[in-house]
Amino acid sequence: MSTKQSRPDPGKLDQIIAEARKERERQEKTYRGRALKMFPWVCAKCGREFSGKKVRELTVHHKDH
Repeated sequence: MSTKQSRPDPGKLDQIIAEARKERERQEKTYRGRALKMFPWVCAKCGREFSGKKVRELTVHHKDH
């Protein structure tokens, strides 16, 4: 048994990339997106700094789950 790797359709890849770019632009236009650009990624309550993928925890890390 040989595994044959097929090349992804270039048109489909372009569509996926375009959708990702539109989503990123939409996120950046929201209040949260603009605030994250203007202010440092530091919790005002405890002073914890956030970076990279952890920045999504900035607004929820004190809430009880």
